[in-house]
Amino acid sequence: MQSLKGLLITFCIAIGAALAWHFYGNAARHIIASSSQWTSWLASRTEPIADSAPGTAMATQVASSPDQQRLNAISVDLDAMRQTVDRIAVTQEQTTRNIDKLAVGQERMTRNIDQLTASQERMTRDISKLQTAEQQNRHKNTEPALRPTPAAPRKPAPRSAQASSPSLITPRSLRP
Repeated sequence: MQSLKGLLITFCIAIGAALAWHFYGNAARHIIASSSQWTSWLASRTEPIADSAPGTAMATQVASSPDQQRLNAISVDLDAMRQTVDRIAVTQEQTTRNIDKLAVGQERMTRNIDQLTASQERMTRDISKLQTAEQQNRHKNTEPALRPTPAAPRKPAPRSAQASSPSLITPRSLRP
């Protein structure tokens, strides 16, 4: 954006300077030429010749030749200035289109960033759910190790020991 602002300001200054030079060129040339010895070359070399003097027809023809050359030079400069202004206008239109494209791209990037943020939040929630489930599974897997292991099954006692033991009642002993 900074370079665009700089370009726009430069463009406006250039157009203002071109218009000022076009309308006030001769006056500006005389002011600049009279301000310094180094810029005296800008002063007009031919002075206007009065029509009331004798031999004005000849003087007018002599004066018209440099005037015609100056007019031709101004015409060429004016055409060049018009072409430059046209190029600047085209460049400005292209710049405006590029700015519009950049704005659309920025909006698209903003939407993508919002989508990525939402996806990242979902992934964070999913990861925390998985971590919680993993911790619960670990806790369940470690619980049997904390419980005392059941004693090894007893070997059957000899039959004589079973009959003498009052705590064990077998279905044979209940029969008459």
